[in-house]
Amino acid sequence: MLRKVLHSKIHMAVTTAAKPDYVGSITIDANLLEACGMRVNDAVEIANCRNGERFETYIFRGEPGKGQIEVNGAAAHLVEEGDKLIIMHYAYMTDEEYSQNRPRVLIMDESNKVRQLMRYEPSAQ
Repeated sequence: MLRKVLHSKIHMAVTTAAKPDYVGSITIDANLLEACGMRVNDAVEIANCRNGERFETYIFRGEPGKGQIEVNGAAAHLVEEGDKLIIMHYAYMTDEEYSQNRPRVLIMDESNKVRQLMRYEPSAQ
């Protein structure tokens, strides 16, 4: 059986732009993608910490080192520049894969620099 479990997360990233007229997606700094293991075109769930909105989209690669967290297309109506977001990437895994999975979690600062890298441990069950 496959279960949908957390693969990686970017926690408290600051929205740098909301572009409703742009092709839909979320643009994320390439360095952040590499640090947490997310990839271009991966589906992600986004939670807006200001208003509680949640939505799903896919990833575009941003310029390395720019700190980009840009929400594009229709989803841009759900965020404002400066909103703090939680970006969650899930993967389908067997129980065996789950036992080896230690999601990478980036805790961000106000300028979208990684303040801390955490790993979540799987439960025994």
